[in-house]
Amino acid sequence: MGRGKIFQAAKRHARTLAQLAFAALSNGYAAGFAQGKIFRGAGKFACVPGLNCYSCPGAVASCPLGSLQAVLTGREHKFPFYALGFLLFFGALFGRLVCGWLCPFGLVQDLLHKIPVPKKLRRLPGERLLRLLKYAVLAGFVLVLPLVALDVAGQGQPWFCKVICPSGTLFGGIPLLASNPPLRAALGWLFTWKAAVLLALVALSLFLWRPFCRYLCPLGAIYGLFNPVAVVRLRIDEGRCTDCGACRRACKLDLDVRRAPNHPDCVRCGGCRKACPHGAICSVNAAPSGKKRFLQKPGGSKGPNPGPLKINRP
Repeated sequence: MGRGKIFQAAKRHARTLAQLAFAALSNGYAAGFAQGKIFRGAGKFACVPGLNCYSCPGAVASCPLGSLQAVLTGREHKFPFYALGFLLFFGALFGRLVCGWLCPFGLVQDLLHKIPVPKKLRRLPGERLLRLLKYAVLAGFVLVLPLVALDVAGQGQPWFCKVICPSGTLFGGIPLLASNPPLRAALGWLFTWKAAVLLALVALSLFLWRPFCRYLCPLGAIYGLFNPVAVVRLRIDEGRCTDCGACRRACKLDLDVRRAPNHPDCVRCGGCRKACPHGAICSVNAAPSGKKRFLQKPGGSKGPNPGPLKINRP
């Protein structure tokens, strides 16, 4: 295979390659998997943008949600300046591009959805209400419960990490249990519950693209709030768009890209941009692609679209 073909193949799979590279870098402590131990180096004082469980044996940095809850649950009641500043910075810069390109659990869902099943789903019944659940999870399990559900010592619990997070179960809980027999002997109802949540999401991911990102992820809920104003965002070139619906059909999250190119649920996978036959979807900081829109001229020949017809009204 020549260099040109390698480059084209890498370009086609750029997002998957970025996901794999980031997952490897953020979980690169191989000795942790071999020994069943958690890395405790200086890197754990820093966060990475996506879900990255502190308890994962290979994790060399921390999860921003875990860090946020760690401060909120402390008895000192400090303000989480670092965690909030980190989320604000990456949200303002990238929005949910972090979810589409940098989150290891997003990669897991992408790969699961590639497995053939009899029928893929675009949405579930009650989709609009289900998509609001992630905001309830953010408010309840990430912010409110850690502050108000305190033990006798006045300390809270990281409720999202403890009760819901499937990424922590997959990358943290299961590897640690596999290499530590004493931990397996101490299993209780909580791990059973979290394993059931993970299995349900794994099964649903076969049929529906990224169910956790759609319905439950509080980190995605935070980043999604920045989508309309982030530095990296999309726009529609009205002079090129024919409202053909190709972008809506290509969107695996079933979003109306034409009406809302910066919808809070968009993870910037790029599917709509590839599907647009006219190059009408582009970054706000970039010129449209070189694709030209062609209309049928009288007589059967094709030519470039001169743009929308202007009517001078009296």
